[in-house]
Amino acid sequence: MTERRAILSGSTFEEQIGYARAVVNGEWVHVSGTTGFDYSTMTISDDVVEQAEQCLRNIEAALAEAGCTFADVVRVRYLLPDRADFEPCWPVLRRCFGEVRPAATMLVCGLADPRMKIEIEVDARRPDR
Repeated sequence: MTERRAILSGSTFEEQIGYARAVVNGEWVHVSGTTGFDYSTMTISDDVVEQAEQCLRNIEAALAEAGCTFADVVRVRYLLPDRADFEPCWPVLRRCFGEVRPAATMLVCGLADPRMKIEIEVDARRPDR
């Protein structure tokens, strides 16, 4: 039987909407679209780069709980309402993914809250599985 486990971050969105920050399903870890909210305070910066940094901290915590790191990420999706906000985030994204080189997609779309300027979703494969 394949192991399936939900990872929760404490975000009020998870409870209100009914989802998990990440799901471990056997060797795979699927991290939900993650925004720049600091889940401990449910606050968010107005700056897209700071939001990207917080997204990655949130994702890193979920990956760690699943037994992974950024090195295990095989797919990343970037979602932004304003395409002009993507390039300023590249240095932050490169720090996490530059050596890993996961498959990536950037989409321009509306997000759930107008304060959100970037959302990042990743899939990872757990090592030694």
